[in-house]
Amino acid sequence: MKSYSIGEFAEKTQLTAYTLRYYEKENLLAPERSSNGRRYYTEVDLGWVHFIRRLKETAMPLKQIKQYALLRKQGETTFAERAQLLTEHREFVKMQLQIWQDHLLSLDTKIHDYQQAIKHYKLNK
Repeated sequence: MKSYSIGEFAEKTQLTAYTLRYYEKENLLAPERSSNGRRYYTEVDLGWVHFIRRLKETAMPLKQIKQYALLRKQGETTFAERAQLLTEHREFVKMQLQIWQDHLLSLDTKIHDYQQAIKHYKLNK
Protein backbone atom coordinates (compact mmCIF):
# COMPACT_ATOMS: atom_id res chain seq x y z
CA MET A 1 0.00 0.00 0.00
CA LYS A 2 1.32 3.43 -0.92
CA SER A 3 2.26 5.72 1.94
CA TYR A 4 2.68 9.49 1.99
CA SER A 5 4.75 11.87 4.05
CA ILE A 6 2.86 14.73 5.68
CA GLY A 7 3.92 17.08 2.88
CA GLU A 8 2.79 14.67 0.15
CA PHE A 9 -0.44 14.00 1.98
CA ALA A 10 -1.09 17.71 2.49
CA GLU A 11 -0.65 18.23 -1.25
CA LYS A 12 -2.85 15.25 -2.11
CA THR A 13 -5.66 16.37 0.23
CA GLN A 14 -5.22 20.10 -0.39
CA LEU A 15 -4.98 20.61 3.36
CA THR A 16 -2.07 22.19 5.17
CA ALA A 17 0.32 20.21 7.33
CA TYR A 18 -0.95 22.37 10.19
CA THR A 19 -4.53 21.19 9.52
CA LEU A 20 -3.41 17.57 9.37
CA ARG A 21 -1.65 17.94 12.72
CA TYR A 22 -4.77 19.60 14.13
CA TYR A 23 -6.89 16.68 12.89
CA GLU A 24 -4.47 14.34 14.64
CA LYS A 25 -4.64 16.39 17.85
CA GLU A 26 -8.45 16.26 17.71
CA ASN A 27 -8.34 12.47 17.19
CA LEU A 28 -9.80 12.71 13.71
CA LEU A 29 -6.70 11.23 12.09
CA ALA A 30 -4.23 8.70 13.43
CA PRO A 31 -1.36 8.44 10.97
CA GLU A 32 1.14 5.64 11.34
CA ARG A 33 4.65 6.47 12.52
CA SER A 34 7.89 5.27 11.02
CA SER A 35 10.71 3.96 13.21
CA ASN A 36 12.16 7.48 13.37
CA GLY A 37 8.79 8.93 14.46
CA ARG A 38 7.76 10.53 11.17
CA ARG A 39 4.10 10.47 10.28
CA TYR A 40 3.01 8.60 7.20
CA TYR A 41 -0.43 8.37 5.69
CA THR A 42 -2.10 5.67 3.61
CA GLU A 43 -4.81 5.43 0.97
CA VAL A 44 -7.22 4.57 3.79
CA ASP A 45 -6.32 7.87 5.46
CA LEU A 46 -6.88 9.62 2.14
CA GLY A 47 -10.41 8.22 1.86
CA TRP A 48 -11.10 9.13 5.47
CA VAL A 49 -9.95 12.74 4.99
CA HIS A 50 -12.17 13.05 1.93
CA PHE A 51 -15.09 11.81 4.02
CA ILE A 52 -14.28 14.25 6.84
CA ARG A 53 -14.29 17.06 4.28
CA ARG A 54 -17.66 15.92 2.97
CA LEU A 55 -19.09 15.94 6.48
CA LYS A 56 -17.69 19.43 7.07
CA GLU A 57 -19.06 20.66 3.72
CA THR A 58 -22.50 19.43 4.74
CA ALA A 59 -22.20 21.40 7.99
CA MET A 60 -21.80 18.50 10.38
CA PRO A 61 -20.55 20.02 13.64
CA LEU A 62 -16.99 19.13 14.65
CA LYS A 63 -18.32 17.51 17.81
CA GLN A 64 -20.32 15.01 15.73
CA ILE A 65 -17.43 14.40 13.33
CA LYS A 66 -15.27 13.61 16.37
CA GLN A 67 -17.97 11.29 17.69
CA TYR A 68 -18.11 9.52 14.33
CA ALA A 69 -14.29 9.27 14.27
CA LEU A 70 -14.29 7.71 17.74
CA LEU A 71 -16.90 5.17 16.68
CA ARG A 72 -14.92 4.40 13.53
CA LYS A 73 -11.82 3.81 15.60
CA GLN A 74 -13.73 1.34 17.79
CA GLY A 75 -14.36 -0.89 14.79
CA GLU A 76 -17.12 -3.00 13.32
CA THR A 77 -19.15 -3.21 16.52
CA THR A 78 -20.14 0.45 16.01
CA PHE A 79 -21.66 0.11 12.53
CA ALA A 80 -25.20 0.66 13.84
CA GLU A 81 -24.24 3.79 15.79
CA ARG A 82 -22.34 5.22 12.83
CA ALA A 83 -25.28 4.54 10.53
CA GLN A 84 -27.60 6.28 13.02
CA LEU A 85 -25.35 9.32 13.26
CA LEU A 86 -25.18 9.59 9.46
CA THR A 87 -28.93 9.04 9.11
CA GLU A 88 -29.61 11.92 11.51
CA HIS A 89 -27.15 14.13 9.64
CA ARG A 90 -28.80 13.15 6.35
CA GLU A 91 -32.09 14.50 7.66
CA PHE A 92 -30.38 17.77 8.55
CA VAL A 93 -28.89 17.98 5.05
CA LYS A 94 -32.31 17.31 3.49
CA MET A 95 -33.83 20.13 5.55
CA GLN A 96 -31.03 22.49 4.50
CA LEU A 97 -31.53 21.49 0.88
CA GLN A 98 -35.22 22.32 1.14
CA ILE A 99 -34.39 25.72 2.61
CA TRP A 100 -31.97 26.43 -0.26
CA GLN A 101 -34.54 25.27 -2.81
CA ASP A 102 -37.04 27.70 -1.28
CA HIS A 103 -34.47 30.50 -1.51
CA LEU A 104 -33.77 29.60 -5.13
CA LEU A 105 -37.48 29.68 -5.97
CA SER A 106 -37.78 33.08 -4.32
CA LEU A 107 -34.86 34.40 -6.35
CA ASP A 108 -36.27 32.92 -9.56
CA THR A 109 -39.61 34.58 -8.88
CA LYS A 110 -38.00 37.96 -8.24
CA ILE A 111 -35.84 37.67 -11.39
CA HIS A 112 -38.93 36.76 -13.42
CA ASP A 113 -40.78 39.76 -12.00
CA TYR A 114 -37.93 42.07 -13.02
CA GLN A 115 -37.74 40.54 -16.49
CA GLN A 116 -41.46 41.15 -16.96
CA ALA A 117 -41.14 44.70 -15.65
CA ILE A 118 -38.27 45.36 -18.10
CA LYS A 119 -40.34 44.06 -21.04
CA HIS A 120 -43.32 46.15 -19.96
CA TYR A 121 -41.10 49.21 -19.53
CA LYS A 122 -39.58 48.79 -23.02
CA LEU A 123 -43.01 48.34 -24.63
CA ASN A 124 -44.42 51.48 -23.05
CA LYS A 125 -41.45 53.69 -23.82
